[in-house]
Order: sequence, then structure tokens, then C-alpha cells
Amino acid sequence: MDPVKIIKQYYAPESLACRILLMHSRAVSEKALEIAGRVKHLHPDSEFIREAAMLHDIGIFMTDEPQLGCHGKKKYICHGYLGRELLEREGFSKHALVCERHVGVGITLKDIEENNLPLPKRDMIPLSVEEQIICFADKFFSKDAEFLRKEKPLDAVRAAIAKFGRHKLKRFDDWAKMFGN
Repeated sequence: MDPVKIIKQYYAPESLACRILLMHSRAVSEKALEIAGRVKHLHPDSEFIREAAMLHDIGIFMTDEPQLGCHGKKKYICHGYLGRELLEREGFSKHALVCERHVGVGITLKDIEENNLPLPKRDMIPLSVEEQIICFADKFFSKDAEFLRKEKPLDAVRAAIAKFGRHKLKRFDDWAKMFGN
């Protein structure tokens, strides 16, 4: 499978959204593959990680984020499940789960209900080692100009995650230990 070819089916190749998505996805993919190389004892599927990391944010074009060149109708938090639906239609159900489960450090049904989030009512937590690696790697890059290509420091990532609760920070810290960051 060619992730860039799939992306270009949904994004105009010269668009701001496409350029940002590809830069971000490449940075996440490189970090995720670096992590996979450090945890060979966990037997991560590196080819799947490369593909899924490139596709993890494919749903952003359906959200309303003009600064990213995205002019859809949904809130940004919806990009994960929207990407899942898109990739399931394309026949990539395993890659689709990465899209849905990478948001934050995962979103539980309890999170959705307590915060009245505009998401399907189900747990969206990274389960496989590949999902966890991609989710973890994604936290080090954002789509803003400063951290599109440059990795965020660990302390900055931890501070951002801590705002969502101790349980979220614990999950991230557990990954940091497991993945050697």
C-alpha cells in the first residue's frame, strides 16, 4: 500500500492541508520507526507502523481547522473516528483503528460521556503495540509552524497531557518507560 497515494485521493496535492499533513505524518512516522527499532523485543510490525503513521491524521480535512487548510464541518477532535471510517471504506481496517485510537493518549467512553464529546460512544484507546507507538510518537509533533518539523521536548509533551488528568499522564509516562524516551 502507498499511504501518500491514499492521502492524495482526498487532498489536493498542492493544498496547505496536504502539505501540513504530509510533513506531520512523515515526522511521526520517522519517530515511530525509531521507537520500533528500540523495542524489537515487543515484535512491532515496522511496515505497518510506517503506513499507519502516515495515515493516522487522514481525517483532518473533514474538520473545521482553517489554519490547517481544513474547511470541513466537524470539530477537530472528530478527525480520528472520521479517518477510521474513511480507511475502513478503503479496506484498511487495521490502519483505520490507528486513526481512531491515536487522539490524545486515547479516549475512553467515560471521557466521551463526562465531557459530552461529539464522538461515537465507545472506547478509543490504543491497544496494539503499533497503535501505542504511533500514538506516543504523535504527541511529539503538532501541526503548528514551530513543531511541524521539530520534536517537542518531553517536558512540554508531559505538561500538555497533564492538563487532561493524571490518568492520561500516567498512560503517557508508562509508554515513555516502555519505549525508552
